[in-house]
Amino acid sequence: MTRGRPGPGGPGGMDMGALLKQAQQMQADMTKAQDELKDEVVDASAGGGMIKVKVSGDLVLQGIEIDPDAVDPEDVEMLQDMVLAAVNEGIRAAQARAESKMGGIAGGLGGLGLPGM
Repeated sequence: MTRGRPGPGGPGGMDMGALLKQAQQMQADMTKAQDELKDEVVDASAGGGMIKVKVSGDLVLQGIEIDPDAVDPEDVEMLQDMVLAAVNEGIRAAQARAESKMGGIAGGLGGLGLPGM
C-alpha cells in the first residue's frame, strides 16, 4: 500500500497559507477591537441612582458620582455597599460589551477548519 503525498492544501486539504492569512486578520481585528474598547464607557448605578459609576471597556473605573443624600455619617456601611454594587455592575456591563465585541471576531475560529473549534 503506497501513501501519496498530501495535496497542495496540506493534510486534510487545508490551505495553510489561507489559514495563516485568516489568523493574522483575526489578530488585527482583535487588536483594533481592544483599542476601541478603551474609548467606550458604560454607566452603572446603585441605590436608585444615588451612586453612579463610569467604567471603560478595558475595565478601568473612570468616575464615581455620589449624591449628597446618600451620605449618612451614621450609616457609612450602606454607602460602601452602594458604591461596591455600582462598581461591580459597571464592571459586569463593560465585560459584557467586550465579550460581545470580541465574540464576533473569535467566532471566526470555527471557520479555520481545526478540530475542536
